[in-house]
Amino acid sequence: MISRSPEETIAYGVQLGSSLPPHAILCFFGDLGAGKTTFIKGIVEGVTKISSHDVTSPTFVYLNVYDTVYHFDLYRIHDLNEFLSLGFEEYFFAGGICCIEWSEKIAPLIPSHALKVSLSHLDSTTRL
Repeated sequence: MISRSPEETIAYGVQLGSSLPPHAILCFFGDLGAGKTTFIKGIVEGVTKISSHDVTSPTFVYLNVYDTVYHFDLYRIHDLNEFLSLGFEEYFFAGGICCIEWSEKIAPLIPSHALKVSLSHLDSTTRL
């Protein structure tokens, strides 16, 4: 899909979020600023009806919980051991939807059924 604005990226997220099964795990890949958090804002809205304006990046706290959606940002996590030491793997079995930015840092822990979402810059406002 091509998105030409943050609003369009959120709309794609709402569409996906409204169709996810209850225990989905989504892994997000892409450079800084590629739109991962923006897409997840839409997913949260699609799943929970919480406004995308109320969804923020958990970069400095690692995890934000929005009802049944667990939004991880692992940019600052060093490795799988640090993730495990924080007890975050329990959220994979908590009955909600896990959205994981920078999931490559915990690759051995990611189940094979996880959905992989890659975002990339096409230009300053357009994302693939």
